[in-house]
Formats: sequence, structure tokens, C-alpha cells
Amino acid sequence: MDNEKKRHSEQSQGGSAMKKAKKQWQTPKKNFSTAPSINPGDAGVWATCDMHKEGLCTVELKDLFDQYAQLLYGEDGAGNGAVTDLTHHDTADIEADIQQEVQGMQNTTSKQQALFTPVKIDVQCVLFFKTRQPVEPVSFVHKICEDAFNDTSLKRTRFVKRLTPMTRMGKANEKSLEEVSKLVLGPVFYDDGREWKFAIRPTIRNHQAMKRDDIIKRVADLVGKPHTVDLTHYNRLILVDVYRNILGMSIVDGDYEKFKRYNLAEIYEPTPQKSEA
Repeated sequence: MDNEKKRHSEQSQGGSAMKKAKKQWQTPKKNFSTAPSINPGDAGVWATCDMHKEGLCTVELKDLFDQYAQLLYGEDGAGNGAVTDLTHHDTADIEADIQQEVQGMQNTTSKQQALFTPVKIDVQCVLFFKTRQPVEPVSFVHKICEDAFNDTSLKRTRFVKRLTPMTRMGKANEKSLEEVSKLVLGPVFYDDGREWKFAIRPTIRNHQAMKRDDIIKRVADLVGKPHTVDLTHYNRLILVDVYRNILGMSIVDGDYEKFKRYNLAEIYEPTPQKSEA
């Protein structure tokens, strides 16, 4: 009798455990990613930075962009006006706050969308910030670099290197390249009425399908006559950035080389030129 009761008890416990396990499998936790991404139709700014300084650079750029949004458009980038001054702090003192601050940038409410949203990129030393109106990436970045060039004593960044504005983003394929090109090229080369000397400069990261020479040829064909290619004395430079399955395009002025190809680190502290023997 005791043995029968014991077996009955064990079976009951086993049945309960199976029911528990079954219940757990029936109600899995849902975990949908809400991280920002780059999508066709977006605009923004690529940035490069020092090795292993992506987090610091993100916060530094967010503060810089907020300052210029207030200066140019009369509104701050996140709706709070908070600025983190990294200039007089040691790197070790601010490392612990970086992840929390970046997360705060990304968790923007729908009621007041940020002008600048950092997007995580799986490439070392490369960042991307999505922008929204009224920010126009080309004129925005040009103003930052122009101010830095005119007064290098007012150094605002420590970790940022090159800034590359993107007027329009699309998918990294031939069809999308043509669509993005027509939208970006139109206001300058089709509607302006003037003849321009132009050059095309692609940058390709983690992408194999589209080749540099093919991009240059297709974009040049879309620009067409009466405009002419001039690789050294261009009036307009067409930038094409391809990253994995996305591409972006913008047109910058002929002072791109003067402003060190929008490399803030080079503007503030130019690399010494090698003297000729």
C-alpha cells in the first residue's frame, strides 16, 4: 500500500512538472528590437573616429550637433538643451556614462522626435547619425567645418575625424542608385541651369556587389552634358557612400579639399607636410 501511494505521489509530481514546463513553453517572452536603423529615404551624417572611441565620439557629436542646431535653426537636437562638456575631462571619467547617455538618445519619444539619432554600425571607427528637418546635412556639416577652419582655437571635439553628409539614403543596388541619383543630382545639375565641373568619389564598406568603377560610370552618365568631369578643379563633388545593403549620396562644394575633406581632426591639427628633399 505504501509503495502504491509513493508511486502515485511521484507520478503526480512528475505530471505537475510537465504541466509547468509546458506552460513555460506556451508563453515565451517576446523580444522585438527597437534599435534605430538606416532606411531608404533617410538623411544623415557619417562620421569616423579614433579606434575604440565610438561611444565617446557619439556623445561628443551629439553635443556638437545640438549646439549647431540651436545656432542655425533655433532648436536643440533632443529637446532638452543638455550639453556634455568632454573638453576638460579625462577619458576614464566619462567612459562609465557613455552607454547610458547613448541609450537616452535612442529612446526618444514619438511626441518630440530628436533631430539627431545615432545608429549603431558594425564597423570599427564608423558612426552614423540620422537627421530630420530642418537639418540639411550638407550645409550643416559645411558650417561646422567652416567655423573650425576659421578659428582652430575653438576646438570642440577630441575624438571626431571625418564628417560625411548624406542627402538621401537608399538600397545598395543599381536600381536604387539611379533613383537616389536623380533625386540628389536634380536640384544641382538639372534645375540650376549652370554648367559645372564635377567629380565623383565613392566609399564602399562591407559590400561586394557594386563596384567602384561601375558606380562612377553610372552616376557620371546620369549627370550628363553640359557638365564635365574634372577630378582636380571641380566645382561640385558627388559623394557616394555604400555600407552593406544601403547607399547614400550628397553633393558638396569645391572647398571640400580646403576644409580637409571635412576632417575636423585635420582642420584643428593638420598633419605636417613632408618637406621635399
